[in-house]
Amino acid sequence: MKTTLREAKSIITKSNIPEIDFVINPYIGCQHGCIYCYAEFMIRFTGHKGDKWGHFLDIKTFDFSKIKPQKYDNTRILLSSVTDPYIPLELKYKNTRKILENLVGTKAHISILTKSKFVVRDIDLFKKFDNLEVGISINTLDDEFAQIIERGASKPTERLKALKEVYDNGIKTYTFISPFFPKITDYKAIIQETLDYTDSYMLENLNFRPHNAPRIFKVIKDSYPKLLPVYEKFKRDHTEWNLIALQIKSYCDDLKLNYKIEFHHGGFSKS
Repeated sequence: MKTTLREAKSIITKSNIPEIDFVINPYIGCQHGCIYCYAEFMIRFTGHKGDKWGHFLDIKTFDFSKIKPQKYDNTRILLSSVTDPYIPLELKYKNTRKILENLVGTKAHISILTKSKFVVRDIDLFKKFDNLEVGISINTLDDEFAQIIERGASKPTERLKALKEVYDNGIKTYTFISPFFPKITDYKAIIQETLDYTDSYMLENLNFRPHNAPRIFKVIKDSYPKLLPVYEKFKRDHTEWNLIALQIKSYCDDLKLNYKIEFHHGGFSKS
């Protein structure tokens, strides 16, 4: 992992994600190296042309004391959108923790999303916020398959254990079932596994992009070769997701869950 210190002009930026006003990305790049990652476009804008996503990390340097908590009252803030706030190197550089320490006192709604077991380190900080929720992103309960598609992230079993610990400490939680792999992601099993320590659910589909499609199809060919025609069809016809969305809706409604289905094609956009 190539690491570089990089001065940041700002640390809290306006968001293009629906229902999110600001995003905080403590790092540029990510250690998790997920094969389906949509954030790889950041290579073009950050001086990393020629670098491989998942193999570099810029540690943002910033005077975190300049953060004014009251400035963000009554807004919605997401940590993070194009990196994971609890990558392993967070334990060394602590950018996420420094940011949260300087946000204490805000009346913003803060949502933290991670694939990392290290999120439990900051439970003491989470308790200092009036409106904060912690979510884990997960698409399989199979640790071996997860290791193939998310080589640097915590195992699903570790993520679920971390989420339960967060919940048991009185902090609001959510499970983000994403990205949904057709015929592979068992959303019912994930929901049943997390029912006792999840306040809400969100589900997002797998999006094929020019940079990630070859990697996705290689994994399917190697691990689930019989599903290749299925994935070719989903890549070709986005309406294939509609039936899955209806099935999810029916299941979640029967269980009276608090949930949201975010099946979109091509990425988030406020327009």
